[in-house]
Amino acid sequence: MANMKNFDPWNTVTFNLRWVWLAIAVIVAVSAVTSSFVSVPTDSVGVLLRFGQYQQTVQPGLRYKLPFGIDNLVIVPVQRQLKLEFGFATEGATNPAQQARDPKAEQSIVTGDLNMALVEWVVQYRIDDAKQYLFAVRSPAETLRAASESVMREVIGDRTVDEVLTIGRQEIEAQTLVQLKALSGVYGLGVSIMQVQLKNVHPPQGVQSSFNEVNQAQQEREQMINVANGEYNKAVPKARGEADQQLRAADGYALSRVNEARGDAERFNALLAEYVKAPEVTRQRIYLETMAEVLPGLERKIILDEKASGLVPLISLDPGLKGSIPKDSRPKTE
Repeated sequence: MANMKNFDPWNTVTFNLRWVWLAIAVIVAVSAVTSSFVSVPTDSVGVLLRFGQYQQTVQPGLRYKLPFGIDNLVIVPVQRQLKLEFGFATEGATNPAQQARDPKAEQSIVTGDLNMALVEWVVQYRIDDAKQYLFAVRSPAETLRAASESVMREVIGDRTVDEVLTIGRQEIEAQTLVQLKALSGVYGLGVSIMQVQLKNVHPPQGVQSSFNEVNQAQQEREQMINVANGEYNKAVPKARGEADQQLRAADGYALSRVNEARGDAERFNALLAEYVKAPEVTRQRIYLETMAEVLPGLERKIILDEKASGLVPLISLDPGLKGSIPKDSRPKTE
């Protein structure tokens, strides 16, 4: 009974309240410490907002901010290459702008000759200015997507369906990239467009077989043209080389004939000058030289003498020569 008289309920309540407030203070302190530090990845920067107003852009690493929602640090991946897909959707895409899209509606584009083509393409971009990306335009990724689709439809709308399906792909990519860069600069999206790449470009399903046949015919035509050009490049240089060779041979022959004729003329003039000086001697020398050239080519040689009563054959000293006297024509001895 004595202990019950000394018991004071108010002291007990006060003691419990102190422990409650101490626990609350500890929880608040721990929450303040844990919410005051944020880790910024190496491929990103942090945009520091205080009550929603921009303060500064911080670099990667462990960064401090005011707790309890006073400061908010938004992570922006400035070093990461992002992409937007049009006309198709890759499973597991993390870009929010890729979600809730209708690929079939995006890929149907009317060409300049009022035909339709099914076009799939990819836009690759990177965030350059984190502050501009967050505050200049509401939903910058959606805005970039709408701008990309608008530019692609404009570029393809200026070309025929044959250009879109065959030879105009690189030109379409280059022109779309230039116009999209200019448009993103006008909007102030804070992004840099890296590449516009066409993926699958094909006609609608109903006419795809006909277009395939046309493409096959065009490929065969190009192949035949290439084969013909190859044969042309093989035959024409060869013919030109042979013609060149014949022209050089003709020039050489003409030069040889001219030089030979000039040599004969000079020799005749020299011979004429000697003949004028001594006609008989020159005539005799010419006769002897001519006979020396002609006689070795004869098989049988016969000497005619005005005083001789018959033909006198010339006996060859070389028995192996055809000009030797046959046995039946030799003079008989008694």
